[in-house]
Amino acid sequence: MSGKSTKHRHDNALEDPGALAVAAMYARSYMTSAVQNGVVAPEEELNSFVDDVLEKFPEFEDLLLSDSVGRDDKLAIVDRAIAPRSSEFFCNFLRVLIRHGRIAMLPMIQGVLGRLQEEAAGKRRVRVRSARPLSENSRAQICEQLRSKLGFEALLHETVDASLIGGMILQVGDTVYDSSLRSRLKELKGRLVEKALNEIQSGRDRFSHPEGD
Repeated sequence: MSGKSTKHRHDNALEDPGALAVAAMYARSYMTSAVQNGVVAPEEELNSFVDDVLEKFPEFEDLLLSDSVGRDDKLAIVDRAIAPRSSEFFCNFLRVLIRHGRIAMLPMIQGVLGRLQEEAAGKRRVRVRSARPLSENSRAQICEQLRSKLGFEALLHETVDASLIGGMILQVGDTVYDSSLRSRLKELKGRLVEKALNEIQSGRDRFSHPEGD
């Protein structure tokens, strides 16, 4: 197993509503506990651990997050390798995740925590699929329309999909806004097929009556 495969599982898990709900529970618990214990900016230590330790040292990531390593061994890793360089608050959070079999969700918890903080600041991530790369003017127009109509600052995550032919698809949470040319052509094709079927049925109805019309 490699760090890349762990990252791939994390990306897939972000699309799983059940996993998202669990990660959100731990992310909120982490922040609530930080406030109760007077910990300032606890997200910085979590981000630093995931970005600067796990992602840069995939062997260590595999050891800590792997299902093949037992709970007691993982707790020992926290005590020997992490505790001397981290706060007791953060180490206790890692121990809770390990004891509940959720340590593999740590990168996902980081991602969810980032989203929660963005939403608290009036920001939301918006996925944009377009047939061609967006221009700066197009980005500005999208952000302004989302701000005026939905009331949040958009953080655009862009991908290019030539199969759309033209236009774009916006996804805000579970809601999809499809203005692509491919979608319009598909809708037009559906209408033409429906019209043809109606004409065929109408012809059958006329021929089924001797008097006809």
